[in-house]
Order: sequence, then C-alpha cells, then structure tokens
Amino acid sequence: MIQWFPGHMTTARKKAAETLARVDVVIEVLDARLPEASCNPMIRALREFRQRPCLKVLNKADLADPAVTSDWLEFYRARAEAARHPAKAVAISCKKAGDAARIPALCRQIAPHRDELAKPLRMMIMGIPNVGKSTLMNALLKKRVAAVGDEPAITKSQQTLNLGRGMTLTDTPGLMWPKIEREADGYMLAASHAIGVNAVPTEAVALFLAENILLPRYAPLLAARYHCNPENMDGVSLLEAIAARRGCRGKGGFDREKAALVLLADYRGGALGRVSLERPEDRA
Repeated sequence: MIQWFPGHMTTARKKAAETLARVDVVIEVLDARLPEASCNPMIRALREFRQRPCLKVLNKADLADPAVTSDWLEFYRARAEAARHPAKAVAISCKKAGDAARIPALCRQIAPHRDELAKPLRMMIMGIPNVGKSTLMNALLKKRVAAVGDEPAITKSQQTLNLGRGMTLTDTPGLMWPKIEREADGYMLAASHAIGVNAVPTEAVALFLAENILLPRYAPLLAARYHCNPENMDGVSLLEAIAARRGCRGKGGFDREKAALVLLADYRGGALGRVSLERPEDRA
C-alpha cells in the first residue's frame, strides 16, 4: 500500500464537493496509458453522490499503445451501457487543438437539458495530478490560464472561466486518494509522475516498469531505443544495459539509479515509443 497525500488535497476535496453542486458535467481526465489506475475512486464517489454525468477523457493518447486505447474505449462504453447512466469516454491528446475542441459537444450530449443560452452548460475538470487537466483547460480556452508542468500537484486552487457559447469551465487541483491499496497501481502512478518521487524509490519504479510491462510486452521498443537484446533480461540487467549504453557509472560500477531515471524519462516523454501500462483484462 502506497500513501502520497499532500496536505492541500484535503482542502481541494472539500472545495470540489461544494462546486459539484453547481455543475452539470464532470470531465474526468485520465492518463490513457493507465486509465483505471489513474481513476480516483474519491472523484467517482463525489460525482455519483451528486448524480452528475461524466465524460472520461483519456488524455496523452499520443503516448499510449493505440490498440490498447481502443480496447479501453470499448471497456468504458460497455460499462456505461451496463450501468445505464449517461457517460462517455474519448481518447485525445491535449497537444492537438482539434482533439480538445471536441470536448464541449460531447459534454452537451450527456447533459442535453443544458442546451439553451438561458441555461449555460457548467463543466468541471477533475482528475489526479499530472494527467493534463490544466493543459486541457488552456486548450479549450485557447490561451494560457492555468499553470502547466511535469510535476504532480501544480494547480493548487480552483478557477471558473467563461468558454462562451453558453458554457463555463471550472479547473480543479489534482486529487489523490489517501491510500493506494493496489500496489501495481502505485508503481504505475509513480512511473507516470502522478505521485511524487518521495512516495516510491526511483529504482523500484523502474524495475517494476521493466519487469512487468516493458520486457514482456514492449521488448522491440527497448531493443530499438537502447540497442540491446532484451531476450532473457530481467529488470536489473536491463538497467545495467541502459547504464552501459548511456555511460551511467558510479564508484562501484554501473549506476542503476541514473539508468532508472533515463528509463523513466524515456517512458514519460514518449521517447521509448507508445506504451500502455495496463489493459482492461489486467483489472479482472
């Protein structure tokens, strides 16, 4: 079990609960590479208590395995159909203006009672840290109004802005839940920089990523990136191969910590290729 819960998140949760009473649709931003691991159960409880429809936005789809993302969209479609509640899922990259521009129309589809200028469509962006909420906000408004960075918990307070055309949008700080019960989820969140580096040791995160996902599922990407033969490698030998290739050496030989940072940076930035950390069948 992993715990990473900065103090300001308690305040953010209370404020989000209050604001939910005044919005029509929750836009829940997820990381397309780990949609369920990046889905905060606390957010689900808050919106279901207020009975608010949800648009699940699988952001960073340009970094995820496209075939796996397609499976996730079908997974969420079937789940919404079984639950008989208004919900949709869409895969986008906030870096593409055209992708972000689709969001308001999708929100209107699941909140059809807010289709008049006299009744503005009030949307609220929610999600865990570092999934791209502020980037989406900026893309929708076509200007920089929210701070963006590759560190978790950049946004610290809410802001509501007018989108025009009878729509308002509220951005919220990233919300984590106090205890990540599923260990694999914690490692995936750490690998994707959704939780801070103080939560899980860097080398342990890289070893999890290598042994559980990259070596069994994406060996050709490793071979292409690091010019190594991943066959019969384990996590430690992969880190040592990366260390040898990149000159990561310390007093005692290979510096696996530095090699771990290289591997994580390559995964996070997409230099490794399009990688998904979980598939729908993994959640069974």
